[in-house]
Amino acid sequence: MRFGSTPALAGICKVSAAAMLLTVVCSGALRADEAFARSRIDEMSRYLAAQSTLSFNFDSSLDVVTADDRKLTIASSGGLALQRPDKLRVIRQGGFASVEVAFDGKVLSVLNRDAPAFAQADFAGTIDTLVRFLHDELGRPVPGADLLLTDPAAVLMDGARDVKDLGAGVIGGRVCDHFAVRSADVDWQIWIARGEAPYPCRYVITNKDVAGWPEYRLDVSSWGKGAAAAEFTLEPPAGAKLADIRQIPDLDEVPDIFVIKEAN
Repeated sequence: MRFGSTPALAGICKVSAAAMLLTVVCSGALRADEAFARSRIDEMSRYLAAQSTLSFNFDSSLDVVTADDRKLTIASSGGLALQRPDKLRVIRQGGFASVEVAFDGKVLSVLNRDAPAFAQADFAGTIDTLVRFLHDELGRPVPGADLLLTDPAAVLMDGARDVKDLGAGVIGGRVCDHFAVRSADVDWQIWIARGEAPYPCRYVITNKDVAGWPEYRLDVSSWGKGAAAAEFTLEPPAGAKLADIRQIPDLDEVPDIFVIKEAN
């Protein structure tokens, strides 16, 4: 008996061949989707880096997991303007503090208008070095700071091991391409506007080191260009108390009243 000629075996072979073809097609589609996702993130990065000046408004929300395992969300809004290579202004208004940060390439100024408390420090450098200084030395990250660097993709895609194209989404009336990226430390998602200005409409970071997987979310609106040089200097209001930058109260988005659970 020649097994190759039996109807049952022929049927199995047809099913197997179809399954193999489907696997090849699906694998190819996934690779194509990842390639498209990476190319769009790179396109966004190159677009952002090419902007000598830019400005936008933002709404941010930060999840915190408390010591008693309750996940809470802190919301704030603000605006940001920069002029490359060395000028930056950030205003953030939240329920606990109204904070302003100004950098003119030589002096860093920080103000909590609600305290009121004001601090200045001599600091010469670029926006890239300032972002690192605020994050690493002062523990004061700028909202969406990765997106402000001269090569955002180099930081965003560092260690990326799973990149997915999730199709389209609409944010603020703008059609965006939606991508998800996984690395060892965090998962993050980004929605990139379609059209001539591929700017980030939404950026979400998920912290997998903390139980409950809290998220930081940044929604961008009023995307535009241009900012006056005067916006990058900051004078203390009358009655403001001079302080060290590290000691200005409620400068972080997480106020002291929240007892935060430690990372794993």
